[in-house]
Amino acid sequence: MIDGVDDGSAALAEAERRVAVRHILLPQNQGRVAALNAGFDAAQGRVLIRCDDDLVPAPDYVAQHVAAHASGERGVIGLYRNEFRHTAYATVYGRDADERFRRDAYATPSDRTWRFWAGNCSITRDTWKRVGPYDPEYRLYGWEDVDYGYRLHEAGVPVQLAPELETPHRVAAVTTEIRARRASHSGAARRIFERKHPEAGLPGAVPPWSLWNGMVRALSRVPIPSDRRGAAVDRVLPHLPAAVGRKLVALSVESAALAGYRRPRKAEEVF
Repeated sequence: MIDGVDDGSAALAEAERRVAVRHILLPQNQGRVAALNAGFDAAQGRVLIRCDDDLVPAPDYVAQHVAAHASGERGVIGLYRNEFRHTAYATVYGRDADERFRRDAYATPSDRTWRFWAGNCSITRDTWKRVGPYDPEYRLYGWEDVDYGYRLHEAGVPVQLAPELETPHRVAAVTTEIRARRASHSGAARRIFERKHPEAGLPGAVPPWSLWNGMVRALSRVPIPSDRRGAAVDRVLPHLPAAVGRKLVALSVESAALAGYRRPRKAEEVF
């Protein structure tokens, strides 16, 4: 899928001779959900695999996904293994947070693994026809994946993590500024999910009272854009002890998510 902005990808696909490759060039940028739906609708195989363009799949990536569907209907997830370029954010927060995320994901009960549906996943064509496309209402950053994972769960389709499909991811959020901006957009998109699926049993978006959560709540109400606050943290990170910097980044990201949830933006502002 080439979503309205051809950076040379069409010519690259047309020149590929090792494997059969087809591409779809949308006439204008329509967003990730439209691109996903168009690609899956046009696909012809029995197993539909999503591999975002910032992943680095192994040579057996397709074979592993296909094999995972040999013993019955399921949704299959390979987690990201984030690769960070060197930044202060990555050093004090990003790499450690990524390791903790994957460790916690693998320890999650099977009836909650749908929350990890993302850009490295697969279902069969029959499941796609039964569950339907991604929801185009999600035009902000995030939550269209979680929504789809939950819909699989609600349809009785087991959603499983496949450790053998854990794949390197050239992560774009390598600064507090970028990470806070995305957290804000994701917080706003969460409201769509909650409206559609109030029964899903997510933890509350507004954290319960504690000293830390009180600081998160207070900072989320400060009328300064989350990315500007994140940029300020990036400037001071190189001069702080790692433990202090880690807390500052966490405070920035968590308060940005809460701010986005409390003051959701219109889709056209971030699309």
